[in-house]
Amino acid sequence: MITSPVTYVFAIIAAVATLAMVLWMLRQGRLRERHAIWWLGAGVLALIVSVFPQTLAWATIVLGFNLGANLVYFVSIAVLVLVCIQHSSELTKIEAQMRSLAEEVTLLKIERDQRSTDSD
Repeated sequence: MITSPVTYVFAIIAAVATLAMVLWMLRQGRLRERHAIWWLGAGVLALIVSVFPQTLAWATIVLGFNLGANLVYFVSIAVLVLVCIQHSSELTKIEAQMRSLAEEVTLLKIERDQRSTDSD
C-alpha cells in the first residue's frame, strides 16, 4: 500500500506516463493495436491502483496474497508472459510466411532462368 504522498504522486505520474507513451507510439504507428492492448491494460490497472491504493489492499486480501507487492509482481509477470506468448505466436506466423515467400521467389527464379535458356 502506498504510504507517503511522494510515492502516491510518483505512482500516478508513472502510470500516466506509461499510458501516454503507449498512446503516442500507437499514433506514430510504432506500436500496433494488438500489441498495445496488454500495455494499455497494465497502464490502466496501474493508474487505478495508483489513484485508489485501497483497491490493491482489497485485491490482495481477495486473491489471498500476503503482500500487495507480491500481487503487483505476479500481475506484472503474468502480463509479460502473455506478451511473450503473443510475440512468439506472431513470430511463428511470420517465419512461415517468409519460408513460403522464399520458396515462391526461388520457383520464380527457376522459371525465369528456364525461360532465358529456352529463348537462347
